[in-house]
Amino acid sequence: MSTRHILLGLLASGPSHGYDLKRRHDERFPQARPVAYGQVYTTLQRLVRDGLAEVDGTGSEGGPERTAYRSTPDGTRELARWAAEIAPPAPFVTNEIFAKVVVSILGGGDPAAYLRAQRAAHMARMRELTAVKTSPAADLATVLSADYALNHLDADLRWMTTTAARLSTLTAEVDPT
Repeated sequence: MSTRHILLGLLASGPSHGYDLKRRHDERFPQARPVAYGQVYTTLQRLVRDGLAEVDGTGSEGGPERTAYRSTPDGTRELARWAAEIAPPAPFVTNEIFAKVVVSILGGGDPAAYLRAQRAAHMARMRELTAVKTSPAADLATVLSADYALNHLDADLRWMTTTAARLSTLTAEVDPT
């Protein structure tokens, strides 16, 4: 996920200071890793440097002085360009679960036990996400984000089931000794 473009998107609704941008990021992308304040301010400085955002003013409103930023016309065009860009499917699959299964086979471990434990962890996370999305307080962004994560976890579970059924063949291919 491009922090620079996400911040431009958040600025599209009007001027904001870094603290507000961080809070809105974490609200709008509830299943994503929270963005750090340092990352917000560093990204804002780069956006200003690149002419995609500008300082809108400073104020303290009874607290510490805060600088507000707004998107520039170039920033608006860059956001539109990025948002219209098709995200290419990943050219390489670098899945940690797959890597751990192969390493378990190579190291004489128990890949079936690993897959069972990983499946249990996935199921627990799916229960958590289902509770989050079905909560009466869940907003649409939370529901959509949870649905996205649930679908990816479901795909992982299907892969784990298929792999568990093929472990003896995979073991023979990976470690033919």
